[in-house]
Amino acid sequence: KLCGYLQKLSGKGPLRGFRSRWFVFDPRRCYLYYFKGPQEPLPLGHLDIASACFSYHQPEAGAAAAGDEPAAFEVHSPGGAVTVLKAATRQDMTYWLQELQQKRWEYCNNLDAAKRDSRTSPTPSDFSKGLVAKDNPDLSILSQNASAERARNILAVEASPTDLVGEQAASQPAPVQASAINFSLKQWSTEIKNSMSSLRKGSNENRKSVFYTTEEWELLDPTPKDLEDSMALEEKRKHLAEGNKGLTSSAFPFDFGRIPHKARRPLKDMIGSSKNRNSSDSSPTEWCSGNGNRLVSELQLKYQSQQEELEKLKKDLLSQKELVRLLQQTVRSSQYDKYFASHLCEGVPKDLLELLHQKDDQILGLNNQLEKLNLEKDSLQQEVKNLKCKVGELNERLGMLMETIQAKDEVIMKLSRQLSECEGSPSSQSGAINSPTATCTNKELQELDRLKDNLQGYKTQNKFLNKEILELSALRRNAEAREREWQAKYTSLEAKLCQIESKYLILLQEMKTPVCSEDQSPAREVITQLLEDALKAEPSEQPEQAFFKPHLVSEYDIYGFQTVPEDDDEEKLVAKSRALDLRSLSLSENREISTGVKWENYLASTMNREMMRCVELKNLIRSGIPHEHRSKMWKWCVSLHVKKFKDSTVPGYFQTLLQKALEKPNPASKQIELDLLRTLPNNKHYSSPTSEGIQKLRNVLLAFSWRNPDIGYCQGLNRLVAIALLYLEQEDAFWCLVTIVEVFMPRDYYTKTLLGSQVDQRVFKDLLSEKLPRLHAHFEQYKVDYTLITFNWFLVVFVDSVVSDILFKIWDSFLYEGPKVIFRFALALFKYKEEEILKLQDSMSIFKYLRYFTRTVLDARKLTAIAFGDLNPFPLRQIRNRRAYHLEKVRLELTELEAIREDFLRERETCAEKRDLISDDEEDS
Repeated sequence: KLCGYLQKLSGKGPLRGFRSRWFVFDPRRCYLYYFKGPQEPLPLGHLDIASACFSYHQPEAGAAAAGDEPAAFEVHSPGGAVTVLKAATRQDMTYWLQELQQKRWEYCNNLDAAKRDSRTSPTPSDFSKGLVAKDNPDLSILSQNASAERARNILAVEASPTDLVGEQAASQPAPVQASAINFSLKQWSTEIKNSMSSLRKGSNENRKSVFYTTEEWELLDPTPKDLEDSMALEEKRKHLAEGNKGLTSSAFPFDFGRIPHKARRPLKDMIGSSKNRNSSDSSPTEWCSGNGNRLVSELQLKYQSQQEELEKLKKDLLSQKELVRLLQQTVRSSQYDKYFASHLCEGVPKDLLELLHQKDDQILGLNNQLEKLNLEKDSLQQEVKNLKCKVGELNERLGMLMETIQAKDEVIMKLSRQLSECEGSPSSQSGAINSPTATCTNKELQELDRLKDNLQGYKTQNKFLNKEILELSALRRNAEAREREWQAKYTSLEAKLCQIESKYLILLQEMKTPVCSEDQSPAREVITQLLEDALKAEPSEQPEQAFFKPHLVSEYDIYGFQTVPEDDDEEKLVAKSRALDLRSLSLSENREISTGVKWENYLASTMNREMMRCVELKNLIRSGIPHEHRSKMWKWCVSLHVKKFKDSTVPGYFQTLLQKALEKPNPASKQIELDLLRTLPNNKHYSSPTSEGIQKLRNVLLAFSWRNPDIGYCQGLNRLVAIALLYLEQEDAFWCLVTIVEVFMPRDYYTKTLLGSQVDQRVFKDLLSEKLPRLHAHFEQYKVDYTLITFNWFLVVFVDSVVSDILFKIWDSFLYEGPKVIFRFALALFKYKEEEILKLQDSMSIFKYLRYFTRTVLDARKLTAIAFGDLNPFPLRQIRNRRAYHLEKVRLELTELEAIREDFLRERETCAEKRDLISDDEEDS
């Protein structure tokens, strides 16, 4: 997973600067999302890497070899937007650039390799689970450019990430942010800053002075010594700023509005006189001479006079505070005495009053003593701070003296060596001549090393930029080829549409013309020709023409279900018409695009956190999970419901059950084998004994028969597992079956008596009479038992009852919300076709229509709106209460039936005539 810390240049004006952000690459959309931190749920934004290009600038001389310095690079997006990112080291920058290039190359090549229409599945790499992930339908793979790949490998730059890149970086603190206004103006700005520190507003010692001018001045951070001097001066004068604590802080370090005019003018002159000075020539010695010394001394004199005035004001303030304190104590004492005199003196002995007065005097004395001690403590703390500052200054001075002594010692040693060489060697004169030559040689060697470093940096930059140009050229050629191919496909589709419209107009004209005999009608020939054209197989085309062929209806849909049957021509025509209607709906619905965007945004918000149940997620799932995310979401939903079961099992639980089932078959094994090929014969994953889905289906059913021997196997479980296996692996499909049978459905739903299924049919009757009273009365009038149709809907959750697109949208909500969804969609199907059913006026036509009408429901959006909108309110408590009520009734009926059966068997045993009756099968045996 490509993720890590980078600093992003953002903001405007004086707030513009680099801010540390957590970046995460999303391979699904080739987006680079950035968050405030690794734990943040929502991203601040994203960069579209698929359509971006990258660049960076070669550092200044000598900095090329400094791999530990921060390095910035640029991401150029469409529309001219440029995003500047900064890595902690040049090594990290190189790694990020290489990885982003590689991700962009892979993503764009995948787009070029998979030429699909809007309804086919994404590339197999986007999937990780299920049988649908193995599909690779109708791909037109473009041949890779071998020379481009070889050139990319040659131009690749070796780079390995540091600790700030990768998932392990999330556990580390964010790097220190680089401030956009973190600078000073050479050495003299530090002097100004120190001298003006007492004029600051508030007590924010860490703020820095910023001066905005029209010239481009060289901006440098202050040296550590300057910072120490500044901090020491701040500590000395900290007490001067205590009186301004309650004032509102300014946006600037200095409150220029409060600086006296006399002090403001020299500062302005000081900055103005320095505008034309070259920053590289402004050394401390030059600045301290001339006008600089005069201005600084004048400013210091004015500062000292202001400081003396502030000291006087402070003394007056302290004396006034002491006076106010004494007056307050006197007032409190008098009020206290008055209170005692007026309220407490009645009935109190005089000795007690005198004792209370003594205690009060003692308390006041102790308070005064405590205040004096606090004042002494503050003064001592101030003295300690001053002593620490003096000790720091002495230590610094001592360090400077030690450095001076060390430098003098080195000079003495060097002079001693030269003296000894001169005395010992007769050729001392020639050595003195060669010493300037050696100095020049050292300088040339240093210059040569610097040039080598620059050369290496420019080589690396040149390789990266050449690779970037190569990739962008290849991507541009692929985009142009893709555009030409889409243009050809559009032309082919337009031509076919014109042919269809021409035939349709001819048919309308022929139908309008009156004829004497139907057999001689020209329209009959036209209709016959159109039917033959519609039903005949598409002619095989050349490989280079395969992409331009408009595949409106393919043999299988994206789930593997057969779209057009092979036997009956009439049914084949109806199925093809239905598939075209579905295709038309999917192309005309713009809502699918907005739903996909909402899903992408939601999944992006979960990149740094776990998904949780919420209203937003429920609404998204109700609108349908996109094909590319269904595998992930189904697995998450199943894990949500069976977490308590999984936690109580040992690792490898499914494999243990499967091994047991393979070693020792149980009574359900035979029935499972018989039903395997009858599960979904119209799906290519289960159509033959050698299909991959058959073996997976067998494994899951056998494992479940050992887990739940009370049910073992029931016809209908095979279809539930077959649908789950299209998007889940074997073990996840096994837990999906556990979710449906043991979590969602009531007990005895899939047992031999199908008690729970019978109860749900009666509950559904009650709901139909409540939600659709007209339709219920219509069924009652013609005595139509519609539960014969709906029973299978509940047992296998609409498998083989609705078109595949609607089936999987129902399963999306079913796996998240539970069995209540089945009631919603069963009622929605009837409401969808309510008017058509009410037009039928006999029981036979009604029952015949009910057998196939669900296949004519194609608009999934309309059906979902009915299920989750028009049928509200739909409380789960109501379903549970009705289930409990009907469960007792069904149990009583089953008990009565069991009593009747026992009576019959008892009567059969006692009656000789009935006992002697045998069946024809028994005679044959």
